[in-house]
Amino acid sequence: MILGRRDVLEVRRLCKAFSGLKAVDDAALDVRAGEIVALIGPNGAGKTTLFACIAGFHKPDSGVVRLDGADITGRAPHRICAAGMVRTFQITQPFATISVRENIMVGAYARTSDRDAAAARAEAIARQVGMGAQLDRRGADLTVAGRKRLELARALATGPRLLLLDEVMAGLNPTEIGEIVEVIRAIRTGGVTILLIEHVMQAVTSLAERVYVLNQGRVIAEGTPAQVAADAGVVEAYLGHGAAARLGGAHA
Repeated sequence: MILGRRDVLEVRRLCKAFSGLKAVDDAALDVRAGEIVALIGPNGAGKTTLFACIAGFHKPDSGVVRLDGADITGRAPHRICAAGMVRTFQITQPFATISVRENIMVGAYARTSDRDAAAARAEAIARQVGMGAQLDRRGADLTVAGRKRLELARALATGPRLLLLDEVMAGLNPTEIGEIVEVIRAIRTGGVTILLIEHVMQAVTSLAERVYVLNQGRVIAEGTPAQVAADAGVVEAYLGHGAAARLGGAHA
């Protein structure tokens, strides 16, 4: 963290329950301008639900979400997008029968109603994410890696200041992961702040300045990747009760 950075995103005491089960329980986090921050945790920890509450796809039961200091809690996703924050989805769903160019133009139309301007923006974004040679391919014809890049491109075309990435590297091989890591670094260099959910720890440690760990809907740790990896509570959340003590004994 660099002192003096302003908070782009502030989440305070956010709660969301489904049929009495608390999926998000008093969660709080901050993302500062220019950061890449990771949100990690075991399967079922509530990470995607927290993302959905932040980005307007679920209305929180309580708590506050602020974007650049403005309260956006419970706003519709398209209004939050217009305010400068957009998310990707873990399960990619490109428009199958139209081209990569036209898929990305869907995002670009959030900022312009001019078709030529949207097409030009789509082509520039495609080159940025490594899809410049695939502009005329149909969404249905893309590989898993291609669909992940397209999901990223379509979100980026909306012109966000804050980009929420939900497991953009899931299902990719090590070479593809390395390529996406470089794309994400370039996006941040271009002025976009990033909050990402990720299970690929190699990517988390190489990208994130800070990491939040969620377990059973609650934030149980926050710090650098090295700090959270050494946290006994984090070890137990992933590996089970008593794991930290067992590992400590093994390394003694």
